[in-house]
Amino acid sequence: MSEEFYRIKRLPPYVIAEVNAMRAAARAGGEDIIDLGMGNPDLPPPAHVIDKLCEVARKPDAHGYSQSKGIPGLRKAQANYYGRRFGVDIDPETEVVVTMGSKEGLASLATAITAPGDVVLAPNPSYPIHTFGFIIAGATIRAVPTTPDEAYFESLERAMNFTVPRPSILVVNYPSNPTAEAVDLAFYERLVAWAKENQVWIISDLAYSELYFDGKPTPSILQVKGAKDVAVEFTSLSKTYSMAGWRIGFAVGNRKLIGAMTRVKSYLDYGAFTPVQAAACAALNGPQDIVEKNRMLYHKRRDVMVESFARAGWDIPSPAASMFAWAPLPPALAHLGSLEFSKQLLSHAKVAVAPGVGYGENGEGFVRIAMVENEQRLRQAARNVRKYLQSMGVNTPSVKAG
Repeated sequence: MSEEFYRIKRLPPYVIAEVNAMRAAARAGGEDIIDLGMGNPDLPPPAHVIDKLCEVARKPDAHGYSQSKGIPGLRKAQANYYGRRFGVDIDPETEVVVTMGSKEGLASLATAITAPGDVVLAPNPSYPIHTFGFIIAGATIRAVPTTPDEAYFESLERAMNFTVPRPSILVVNYPSNPTAEAVDLAFYERLVAWAKENQVWIISDLAYSELYFDGKPTPSILQVKGAKDVAVEFTSLSKTYSMAGWRIGFAVGNRKLIGAMTRVKSYLDYGAFTPVQAAACAALNGPQDIVEKNRMLYHKRRDVMVESFARAGWDIPSPAASMFAWAPLPPALAHLGSLEFSKQLLSHAKVAVAPGVGYGENGEGFVRIAMVENEQRLRQAARNVRKYLQSMGVNTPSVKAG
């Protein structure tokens, strides 16, 4: 009885939890921590969405079991979103399933389509569910880079030529969490052609579809002709409408994958609470000005953060999309590693960030910074960082930060 359970043995300690525990302890002790660690939106959902939740929750017949695959109106609303935003025709009956956020959806799909020993290609660094959803299902992971350049496609070719058994699934996530990298439609066109040639399923996580900057809308892989032959794509209301805790997402695309996932989910859950699904319909079908407003707000935060941190002595590349920046450690402190640097930043600068190594070994040397505090707090974080860097003997610009 002392031996650890099989699937638990396959899961390493959650590195990010170490910093989270430190942050919680510091806050419990009364310290003012500027939390840029977790991607938890600080903005409220649209008022009309909350109103719809309350309205439907008051109906006496709204409290029973819901449909596991999602109520018809919500599946139709998501199909209409794909038509409006991407010009993609989606059948709400056979090509959409509602998920309890992208994480649950990815885990359910992994359970549905992978067998022990299957090889899955996943980015490194990546959001943990992109690998561990499949590891829990018994699959083996082969890492591919996150950066979408020529080396990426070379790594795919090497994986197909030298992996036994041949990989059967590829996970992609653009805009990337954690690296904030983005791709254009030409990248997806090449990827779909490669997947068809090699008989590989593509699972695309498009959770940050609406958090793009500089007037460059994020494409969907399903815009590629024939993509539905090999691809399924996940989206979420979490970031688009600041509804993270509501746990509403979608899988859209290939009918075989959607069918398999729907069948597995029918055994695992009864679907999200009906009033939440009705409110999600209101979000997708209602006024979309909140989406542009939030996008501009994150855009402004990005610019404030990059500028103020640079003046503090820490140069951070400006992210093209998402609510994150992927920041290399200051060169003079790179020897600390991302976990120790994150701990010191929390202890001495009162700023919480996520250590890059928590997203895979290739994340070492970086931290993920979430733009989930207002501009004033971001400037305060920069001032705190400047003092910390100076205390570590790092030369900082003479101009006062913030």
